[in-house]
Amino acid sequence: MTPDRLEAEGRFDSFDNGKVLFGKKKYRLPAMGWNSWNAFGSGNTEELTKAMADKFIELGLDKLGYKYIVLDDGCYKDHRVDGRLSNEDGKFPGGFRALSDYIHSKGLKFGMYNDIGTNLCAGAEVGTCGHEKEDAENYLEWGVDFLKVDNCYYLWDNATFSNPENARYTFAPNIRSIRIGAEEFPVIYGVHDGGEVSLAGIELTGERASREEDYITGIGTFDGTGPEASPVGLRSSELIFIVDADKDMDTTFCVNYASGKREGVGAWLQVAVGDEYYWDDFLDETPSEGDFIWSREISIKLKKGENRIRLMNHRRQENTLNSYARLLKELNRLAPDNDIIYSACEWGKTQPQNWAYKVCDSWRILNDITFRVGRDGDPGVGTWTGDYTTSVATQYSKAVIMDELSGLDKGWNDPDMMMIGMNGLNDVQNKTHMTMWCMMNSPLMLGLDLRRVHKGDTLYNIIANEDAISLNQDSLGIQAKRVFSSLAAKEPDKEYIRDIDRVDILCKPLSGNRFALSFINVSEKDTDKTYAIKLCDLKKALGDWIYKCDKYLVKDIWTGKTTENVTGEFSVNGLAACDNVTFIVSPASPVEMK
Repeated sequence: MTPDRLEAEGRFDSFDNGKVLFGKKKYRLPAMGWNSWNAFGSGNTEELTKAMADKFIELGLDKLGYKYIVLDDGCYKDHRVDGRLSNEDGKFPGGFRALSDYIHSKGLKFGMYNDIGTNLCAGAEVGTCGHEKEDAENYLEWGVDFLKVDNCYYLWDNATFSNPENARYTFAPNIRSIRIGAEEFPVIYGVHDGGEVSLAGIELTGERASREEDYITGIGTFDGTGPEASPVGLRSSELIFIVDADKDMDTTFCVNYASGKREGVGAWLQVAVGDEYYWDDFLDETPSEGDFIWSREISIKLKKGENRIRLMNHRRQENTLNSYARLLKELNRLAPDNDIIYSACEWGKTQPQNWAYKVCDSWRILNDITFRVGRDGDPGVGTWTGDYTTSVATQYSKAVIMDELSGLDKGWNDPDMMMIGMNGLNDVQNKTHMTMWCMMNSPLMLGLDLRRVHKGDTLYNIIANEDAISLNQDSLGIQAKRVFSSLAAKEPDKEYIRDIDRVDILCKPLSGNRFALSFINVSEKDTDKTYAIKLCDLKKALGDWIYKCDKYLVKDIWTGKTTENVTGEFSVNGLAACDNVTFIVSPASPVEMK
């Protein structure tokens, strides 16, 4: 198999046009429900799933907006049966349709899991790759309402459990020079007069690529699986030769290159003049990354005057978009009116915040929030902080600056299932975890054994806090913006700050001329400092979403206490480690429309 040929609507150049593909639905609020993975890993069963559905009703979670019961990995046979997905007989003896009917009989919705690769992450050889039509038929037949689709064993990138050499698909080779007709232009040139064609300049866009001596390397897209790379800004690089032609012409183009098979150096090159593509394929493999050769000749057209010849590889993003689109296309072809929520679990690897809105309702932003998942009788372990992605603070620190990349017309940044109720997090951390996810409009997917929860206990009071949930489900659908951070230099809403010894202030516009303010101590140390924000600063950050009036009612969502504010300054005096104070601020007098 090889990657699909791409139409213009699936290319990088279309990512910012706001257009969705294949009938993807818009204007849906973040999903709320329960997913089996953090609670039971691959050990989930039909019996456990029914017990979770029963607890939804007993606890009244359905009345609060939680409605999806999602089977994660471990529910299928480890191979296809006559090309079809099939239930694992020991764990799901009644089959998926019967389980779906049971869940629907409770007034709840049924979700399932798959993968765009050849295998699921736990190893079963039942990924959707090449089976999108059959799988779409099965999911519709089983009455599926939610699909979480992973990214393991992927053929066109070096994703988890994939061949590391798949990076050859997703990075361009090292490039030393180009040749247009008979004229050569090395990358070390800035300006160079030629015959019919002259070099007016060279640009290297984005931050991924770099210059190494006499060649350019790293032409591709940042891997966002880990926490190292910021999600803000241009995440891909192109090498652009700006050439002046003295007339319209058909000519030949060659590139002097050396290929590789690792992150940063590949063998797939895209060549375009402006937005017209002339090459999108492998170049011949070279003996090593240091052995440069000339490519075959590629026919291109230049117009009289300035031309921008783009050398690039956007296939990391384009291939993944295309793979997720293939399943959506089949679902909507077979049942155009289906209401399936489509969740991309590609761990932020391909910077999905740039493209996933075209086909998905939410997209993971990092690798898993925990690798120490539970099993029946064992809650598993979650942590507040950690060196990799496996912590509340790591996921939050990335998602909190992605507010402009989500919305009702797009979809939602997903910092993974919540770890509330797992060992390793205390009550304060659980409460702040809930606050963060609600303020950021993240999907609210519980990941604990609900048999451990009882109405009125601490866990229940956290996951069932109606004021917190109302922030997440507010009809405006606007993710909170970080308007202050004690460690920010200039732009708290854009700076990627991984140091947790800080206090953040988030502001979230709400319906009814209201807004929410959250003061969050991300640190594991108490602070006795006073933190304050003025109305004028909120208006500067959020404009007309913040309404000015003479008096506000300020409700603390965790204590329920309401006070009045007439100063237009909102403050908190001291915060315990990992704690938050979150207010819903409502006008108490007529709104001044300014």
